[in-house]
Amino acid sequence: MMGFGYFGIFGAIFMLLFWVLIIVGVVWFVKWLVEQGSGGSAGTSKRRALEILDEKYARGEIDDEEYERRRRNLLGTR
Repeated sequence: MMGFGYFGIFGAIFMLLFWVLIIVGVVWFVKWLVEQGSGGSAGTSKRRALEILDEKYARGEIDDEEYERRRRNLLGTR
């Protein structure tokens, strides 16, 4: 074992785990910052899509069945 013993193996594993957690944390933090800067556009775009769908339904451009199908698709429910 080249003089490392069991503690050397566990130390290497923990060191690898430590760096993986640091990298994941940095990536998560950067992603969070980008989402904050964009004003949470993911939720806003879904809400806007539902508003447009409601408007099309109110104008009579789509029927009940089409409205429900598209609404379920937007909300992610089947």
